Amino acid sequence: MGEEIAKHDLQSPATSAAAAAATTNWRWMWPSVLRWIPTSTEHIVSAEKRLLSSLVKTGYVQEQVNIGSGPPGSKVSWFRSSTNEPRFINTFTFNSDDDNHQPLPTLVMVHGYAASQGFFFRNFDALATRFRVIAIDQLGWGGSSRPDFTCKSTEETEAWFIDSFEEWRKAKNLSNFILLGHSFGGYVAAKYALKHPEHVKHLILVGPAGFSNETDAKYDWLNRFRATWKGAILSHLWESNFTPQKVVRGFGPWGPNLVHTYTSARFGVRSQGTILSEDETKLLTEYIYQTLAAKASGELCLKYIFAFGAIARSPLLHRASEWKVPTTFIYGTEDWMDYEGAQEARKLMNVPCQIIRVPKAGHFVFIDNPDGFHSAIFHGCQRVLSPDKDNHPFPEDLISA
Repeated sequence: MGEEIAKHDLQSPATSAAAAAATTNWRWMWPSVLRWIPTSTEHIVSAEKRLLSSLVKTGYVQEQVNIGSGPPGSKVSWFRSSTNEPRFINTFTFNSDDDNHQPLPTLVMVHGYAASQGFFFRNFDALATRFRVIAIDQLGWGGSSRPDFTCKSTEETEAWFIDSFEEWRKAKNLSNFILLGHSFGGYVAAKYALKHPEHVKHLILVGPAGFSNETDAKYDWLNRFRATWKGAILSHLWESNFTPQKVVRGFGPWGPNLVHTYTSARFGVRSQGTILSEDETKLLTEYIYQTLAAKASGELCLKYIFAFGAIARSPLLHRASEWKVPTTFIYGTEDWMDYEGAQEARKLMNVPCQIIRVPKAGHFVFIDNPDGFHSAIFHGCQRVLSPDKDNHPFPEDLISA
């Protein structure tokens, strides 16, 4: 044993590195079915390409935008790492052919929790006819870098997403753009617009998190549930940062079947709108699984941004009077996110604000009713798309709230 240890200690750094590389290569040579969690970065990229190439007709450019190791001037890297390894944001830019060669307004799309940019696969073609569409994976999600997540507070966690997005914006040299965020992505987009309003021309919040208040009477049931033994257990799991992704990883090689069951139910038999086709279900299931089962990173924001029950610890409702960017809220009529919070926020805003509800759609309104979703966006952005027109009639297929 002593001789073996001595030989190991005498290995050169180059030899050790080569051995480590060989071990890594050997590990990934194993067939996926023989690994407990059949996923890798390469799997994510492949599933992403299959989803977009099969279901999206508009041409696109994919790039990994370098955002550095942390905000300039900061002594803390994005993830408190001992290295200064640069991080990147997975970015897709969709450009449709414009016969008039007129520059289109830029629309940046930010996904929600446990999602990635590919969730907008039903929207890219339609939106690219009116916008230069850029969709990203937030830091720690999808095909973006997945650095170790070591934030310890709500402030640090918000900075993780807001500052990394700002470094991405600088790298892309963007300004005066329309910013769209869904669910948790809506929370991030709104917080970004509050910090950097000079860069955002219009804000679109789709079923955004953060506009509910725990003191509202409608959440009394939540406080009563917390007092039960079931509530106590779930609350403990929440505060322990037990995420849905951990369940998927825990199922190992059976994880893909678990995700398929969810996808088939949520966007199939239990869909509030247009049901996914068999091909859409298969491709989306594979994509969702690969993004959920990969290394835990951005998902660990959960307990720092939200208290148990998905109530924001730093509610956007409390900052509505600070709003500086014209805003459009979009909700599915069956969305579990409450549009009444947006109505309360609008009373405090000093900028143009409209709330649009899309029929036959739930929280994933852009998948459930893509036509209605596109109509809502086009109407919400009329002042940007057609600034010369004073009268913009409200679409008959939508509901104004």
